[in-house]
Amino acid sequence: MDNKVKLMLHPDQEAIIAQCTPTGSGAIALLRISGDNAIKIANKISKLTSNKQLADMLSHTIHFGWVVDEEKNIIDQVLFLLMHEPKTFTGQNTVEITCHNNPFIIQNIINCAIKAGARLAQNGEFTKRAFLNDKIDLLQAESINDLIHAQTQMALKASLAQIDGSLSAHIHQIEKDLLQAFSLSESSFEFIEEDEIEFGAQITQIIKKNICNIRVLKKNFDQQKQIKEGIRIAIIGSVNAGKSSLFNALLQQKRAIVTNIAGTTRDSIEAGIIRNNNFITLVDTAGLRKTENEIEKEGIQRSLEEAKKADLIVLVFDASRNISPEEQFVHENIINQHKRKIIFVHNKSDIKIDQKNNYNAIEVSSLNNENMCKLQETIDTKITELFSHIESPFLLNKRQYNLLSALENKLQTLKLMLQDNIDYEIISYHLKDTLASLSEFTGKTISEKSIDLIFKEFCIGK
Repeated sequence: MDNKVKLMLHPDQEAIIAQCTPTGSGAIALLRISGDNAIKIANKISKLTSNKQLADMLSHTIHFGWVVDEEKNIIDQVLFLLMHEPKTFTGQNTVEITCHNNPFIIQNIINCAIKAGARLAQNGEFTKRAFLNDKIDLLQAESINDLIHAQTQMALKASLAQIDGSLSAHIHQIEKDLLQAFSLSESSFEFIEEDEIEFGAQITQIIKKNICNIRVLKKNFDQQKQIKEGIRIAIIGSVNAGKSSLFNALLQQKRAIVTNIAGTTRDSIEAGIIRNNNFITLVDTAGLRKTENEIEKEGIQRSLEEAKKADLIVLVFDASRNISPEEQFVHENIINQHKRKIIFVHNKSDIKIDQKNNYNAIEVSSLNNENMCKLQETIDTKITELFSHIESPFLLNKRQYNLLSALENKLQTLKLMLQDNIDYEIISYHLKDTLASLSEFTGKTISEKSIDLIFKEFCIGK
């Protein structure tokens, strides 16, 4: 009978199960079952200490008991959180099981639920159901994914704000304004013979206002990657300038190989640290010099690529010697391209000689840990400057940015149409088309295929 019921359910109504907590060591794990028949399935695999049936309990209550298999063998002692629709994250019946965090226990519970009629959840399927059941819009759904992957405190705050609908509120305001413009354009048909009544100026004002609003939302889109993904700092410089020693000193651990042999680092080495609520990726790169070694050439090319990708560059000079003309040429090329994001460093200050073109470099000795605090403070200041230039309060993903760009283009076209000899019928047509494209932000008109692509970026338990 239950199998027949399952066949009758739409795939988006079927009970799904997944582990919602990360895989790994820890005291407890959380599994979620959600779907029209979720409570019925959980009831089959549960045994409460009260000897009552889980399905008979009140919504939003927690119950102590065991997960049991078909033969009523105990799998684990757990807590069941029972939630009836619609007051759940997905808008569907939901049971969350808190069990001991052992991979065998977790897998056995999942297997029991599958045998009872559930199926494994796909990536992002819980959030997708919340969207399909109007619990959240698409912008809020995407912000949940951003929240999970936030690498900085600023990204965390922005993502939390968007879950509450901060970006959605701005999009809804633009929609409201354009609906007003559309109604004005439509009203013009009734007064087409009356020359003194003119709606063009009002519509133009609405269009101009929202072009400005969109530009604010789009501003600094590339820099927002720093907030979402953290800061990438490339340590670049000549061979044997002490880049790896500096890399280790900033990490405060021996991550890169340090020797007196020039060219030890032939490929980029990465390591991440958290500092001042920011995730920072440090990249130790191959030394810059002229070489015939093919492997070393590839390493140097990757160093130049890292310079382009980095948010900040620590450009390291060897204070114990003058650089060669070839090295000077490579350095100046990097400086000309990336000066805004460079921090100049003279390493080996303990054996320093006088040099030309020191670029007001910070004098450090990674070997003796001299002036490393000053270098770290300079890095912190640069990161603060990067964030202060980001004027848009929202974290946009590529989909949202592209939709905003398309919307801006449509409004620019409308602005041109409103300059001379206004044809309100055409204006109304374009406003209606613009409103239709605007609804793609919140998912009102987005295709099922596009929805699937968005939610595939999520983790399975969300």
